[in-house]
Amino acid sequence: MSQTATRPQADFDLVVIGGGSGGLAGAFAAAARGARVALLEPRELGGTCVNAGCVPKKAMWLAAGLAERMALAADLGFRLPEAPPALDWQVFIAHRQRYIANIHASYRRRLDEAGIALMPCRGTLRDAHTVDTDTGVRLRTGRVLLATGGHPLRPDIPGAGLAGVSDDFFELTRAPARVALVGGGYIAVELAGVLQALGSRVELFARGPRLLSGMDAEIVTMLQANMQARGVRLHLESPVAALKAGDGGGVRVVHKGQAQGVVPEPFDCVLFATGRRPNTAGMGLEEAGVELGERGEVVVDAWQDTSLEGVHAVGDVTGRLALTPVAIAAARRLMARLFGGQADAKLDYDNVPTVVFSHPPLATVGLTEEQAREKHGAAVKVFTSNFRPMMTALADSPQRSLFKIVCVGEEERVVGIHLLGEAVDEILQGFAVALKLGVTRAQLHQVVAIHPTSAEELVLL
Repeated sequence: MSQTATRPQADFDLVVIGGGSGGLAGAFAAAARGARVALLEPRELGGTCVNAGCVPKKAMWLAAGLAERMALAADLGFRLPEAPPALDWQVFIAHRQRYIANIHASYRRRLDEAGIALMPCRGTLRDAHTVDTDTGVRLRTGRVLLATGGHPLRPDIPGAGLAGVSDDFFELTRAPARVALVGGGYIAVELAGVLQALGSRVELFARGPRLLSGMDAEIVTMLQANMQARGVRLHLESPVAALKAGDGGGVRVVHKGQAQGVVPEPFDCVLFATGRRPNTAGMGLEEAGVELGERGEVVVDAWQDTSLEGVHAVGDVTGRLALTPVAIAAARRLMARLFGGQADAKLDYDNVPTVVFSHPPLATVGLTEEQAREKHGAAVKVFTSNFRPMMTALADSPQRSLFKIVCVGEEERVVGIHLLGEAVDEILQGFAVALKLGVTRAQLHQVVAIHPTSAEELVLL
């Protein structure tokens, strides 16, 4: 008798492969509707977001923000025992990891309460209704949800092994003296701000003419000015060609910018933030009939369905809007359709708000000015407010905020909101609801401003 024929078998309504944000959301939503669910995750629950993304990143961003606030406090007359104040990384990391451990424990408790079978193993798709685990168990299931996330890329250049990837940032136990970040996306921008605020001297090497290429150019230009004012050195249009070991230690960066060649002084730490790839290798997906895209992503339609009936996918593994709340929302709507009788339930991927936790943060929803002009031409009107928030003005800091709305037509319907400045990560959520509901500039003007705040600028534009 063959080995596969003697494998133990189990029956479920849904097998979820991947215990990150999307997989967990799908498992909980299906179980809440009476489905028998198995969740396969060989590592810590929570995926990238909880373990090497949103949560630990935000913790470090908050620490960096405290350092900046204390520096402002000193400028405003507070007598501090140390200037600039230094972070004890070991103490802070203990708090950060305790917080994450509590999230893990909460997930395990909720899975147990929901009756979800948590299996610490990997899964391979045999067909639309069969998943083989690397522990030798074969699972029979009505449906499969793929939610395996993605992983950071290491570019194929000489000396790439001398650098870490963005996930390795969370292994740091101190601020390196000199740091090179390679990449121009939101991860590189966020890490640059955190490390600079916590005592490193940061240089960022980007391939393109500006950072954050998919976001509003005017807002990004102001962010770059703020980053430079904080001491971050930007090398734009400077693709990194190679890394070399320094003679006395460290790593030298070879780039193809205007001043081509090797950066004279070696860096103590180099991190790649050059994109991510979906985790689809070795899962038997193509063999089972699941179509993959050019970057290895699972191809899905608007309903999160793959090319193989009964197999679905959400989150970063699909290559669509790599945001934790997007994965969660897509999974919940999918389960409402599959197990809740809501035939029309699906995620609307238009006008999804997002925040770059830079210093200061950048928040955006809707069309950029460039996108709006390409789509609507002369019907576009733009309104901006360029100002210093009260705290930085009091301390005579050069940091500036820029708030911008993009409107279309005679009614001046708001199709884009782009904010740079303190607290915009909290401000945008409510205004994103207004944009989704079709708010006009005149309707914003009907709201009485809360003064003095930065948020009032949006109802006065």
